[in-house]
Amino acid sequence: MLEYHDKEWGVPVHEDNTLFEFLALEGAQAGLSWETILNKRVNYRKAFHNFQPAKIARYLNRDVQRLLGDAGIVRNRLKIEATIGNAKQVLVASKEFGSFNEYIWRFVGGKPIKHRFSSLSQIPATTNESDAMSKELRKRGFRFVGPTICYAFMQAIGMVNDHTTNCFRYDKV
Repeated sequence: MLEYHDKEWGVPVHEDNTLFEFLALEGAQAGLSWETILNKRVNYRKAFHNFQPAKIARYLNRDVQRLLGDAGIVRNRLKIEATIGNAKQVLVASKEFGSFNEYIWRFVGGKPIKHRFSSLSQIPATTNESDAMSKELRKRGFRFVGPTICYAFMQAIGMVNDHTTNCFRYDKV
């Protein structure tokens, strides 16, 4: 967790497969701890073809069955099927906007929002931006993209800087 915080969390991500990976992992995390998902991240990458939406979008029932039998990931049918369906929607958005990156970063005007929180208790679970993202993603057919999941996604990929002002990472991201 410390290495993730110190090297990844809040660093702006613009590569489509990595953006999709974080969206999928945040959805898988629903109801679980982020530590659980991070510990399974390597397994997720193997199980889901390094989060290549074009490959995942072609998954069939046999792939769902394979994933349900994979102890290295969270074996929840709804989350697995959501990842497959979300891969399809990533491809649609990419075609429409030129890339998933172009589509997703629109929710913050293309640049990170830098909050100035001095304590963890000030960090919200959702914002107007995560509410808007959730609403539009759901409208497009994405699943496991509620406002809280969207905000965690936004934090992870650096759309918002929620390192506290006294954190050594605050000015670095």
